[in-house]
Amino acid sequence: MAKPIHLKDHNHDARIVQRRLILAAVFILGLVGALVARMYYLQVTQYEYHSTLSENNRVHVQPIPPTRGRIYDRNGVVLAENRPSFSLTITRDRVEDLPATFELLKSLLELSEEDAAQAERRLSQARRPFESVPVMFELTQEQIARIAINQFRLPGVDVQASFVRYYPFADHFAHALGYVGRINEQELKSIDPVAYAGTHYIGKTGIERYYEQLLHGTVGYEEVETNARGRVLRVLNRTDPIPGRDLTLELDVKLQQVAEEALGDRRGAVVAIDPATGGVLAFVSKPGFDPNLFVTGISYADYGALRDSLDQPLFNRVLRGQYPPGSTIKPIVALAGLDAGVVTRTSRVYDPGFYQLPNVSHKYRNWNRSGDGWVDMSYAIARSNDTYFYDLANKLGIDRMHDFMSQFGIGQRVLIDMYEEAAGLMPSSSWKRTKYRQPWYPGETLIAGIGQGYMLATPLQLAQSTALIASRGVWHRPRLLKNAEGVLPDESETPPNIQLRNPADWDFITQAMQDVMQSPHGTARAAAAGATYNMAGKSGTAQVVAIAQGERYDSAALRERHRDHALFVGFAPTENPMIAVAALVENGEGGGRVAGPVVRAVFDAWVLPRLEAEQQQGHAESQENGQ
Repeated sequence: MAKPIHLKDHNHDARIVQRRLILAAVFILGLVGALVARMYYLQVTQYEYHSTLSENNRVHVQPIPPTRGRIYDRNGVVLAENRPSFSLTITRDRVEDLPATFELLKSLLELSEEDAAQAERRLSQARRPFESVPVMFELTQEQIARIAINQFRLPGVDVQASFVRYYPFADHFAHALGYVGRINEQELKSIDPVAYAGTHYIGKTGIERYYEQLLHGTVGYEEVETNARGRVLRVLNRTDPIPGRDLTLELDVKLQQVAEEALGDRRGAVVAIDPATGGVLAFVSKPGFDPNLFVTGISYADYGALRDSLDQPLFNRVLRGQYPPGSTIKPIVALAGLDAGVVTRTSRVYDPGFYQLPNVSHKYRNWNRSGDGWVDMSYAIARSNDTYFYDLANKLGIDRMHDFMSQFGIGQRVLIDMYEEAAGLMPSSSWKRTKYRQPWYPGETLIAGIGQGYMLATPLQLAQSTALIASRGVWHRPRLLKNAEGVLPDESETPPNIQLRNPADWDFITQAMQDVMQSPHGTARAAAAGATYNMAGKSGTAQVVAIAQGERYDSAALRERHRDHALFVGFAPTENPMIAVAALVENGEGGGRVAGPVVRAVFDAWVLPRLEAEQQQGHAESQENGQ
């Protein structure tokens, strides 16, 4: 039977095609609607957001680092300035292949392995996006030319002109000024990233660190238009940076040079203070170092030489050096005895060459083994008689000594405007119980009376305590800053003035210190020879190694660095003190013989020109009055 023939239904097929066309049209219209809606969302609803993104791709905000404030001495001599330098910078976000670019730079600039490693470390420091990072400093003209010729091969690499810190006096003020250096990873975590945007240096030590906020200034900004490769096309807007404030210090370049020359090649420290203001006139710690080495990054070899030197040039002896003050503190111990009423000015002690505690066989030796016989306080200070001060210390007791001498800044920071200051040590019975869990022994009191034992002081503390004697107890915080464009030093934490029960004791102690330098039995009379003005002082010798009971100090038998330290403190003129000085010569042995002439040289350099000026002024006034 034949199968039926199915005839094609054109109407049915047309309906199917029509439905499919409708569905396709609806689908297409849906896609178009979605695209229109998305376009509306992006261009209308999100207009501000995307326009900002687009603008950021074209316009970049670049920080402009401020010029660091300069530092001057009291007479306007520049101690720290900024000089132009060309640096190689890399903007990592604009470099397509950083390793390849760096290898090319090493080849073009012929970098040593050490320089290349140092540049890579700088480049690895965290920075804000699109912020350039300096990786090399002090580029030569040849290096700049090589980079310029190959600029098309070095996207993201630029040569920038900037100012770099420079210290024209090199090592002469290194320990006072300190230095600036590159901001390290640890400092990046603590500083304000906005305030230091575009800045690569920060104060590390000394004045540079203490007054960082004043010296740094305020960062500026500029909006620049760039092309797709990040190249700046034009500057759209600019906010100029505010330079850091210039600082004027109390330091005097000429006096500093005199102090350094007087100290010579010996290790030691010299500090000079104006008793009337607390201004630090000279700040010498020898040996020193060249701070310029640290500004752009010191090499391993140079730093290793400084770090490993036996003379410790990086060690700030003025602030960090803690030494037994020796006999330099005897005038203060004498004041303590007078103020406590345990002795009078005429109290006498017999000196057979040693001192013994009751019922104790140990002999505490005087430096003069033959003894000085009967001595009173004035003679004991001038002669630096140990036996007298053993007896006085025993009468005072360590706790009264501690309380009185602490008023002079012994054993505590004297709050100079630097962060590195050490506190020294003025012992007491409670201190020893806390530190060693041991009682205080009478013999320890005796040796504290001559500035030995546990007692430690910095040269700055010795200068400050001497300035307090010169000012009759009026406290002025020692300060390096004179002013900073109208900003004066902060005096809010100045300790109270020292009040004696009998103010005339100041004059008595001053006269005794004058006898040190002018009387026939004074220990520093040679240092004062030929002086045309009166000066007061006190010599001191501090033991470095202990000498056994019954033995004598033998310089020839000791290694050079085991010999006694030489110290001297003083002020001048005694009638109207203009300057107080402390000098320390490490292993110099004789305080009056070695450190005394150093102080005398500083006295002469400061006092004589001023006395001459006063005389000339007085002569001019007398002539004017006569007319």
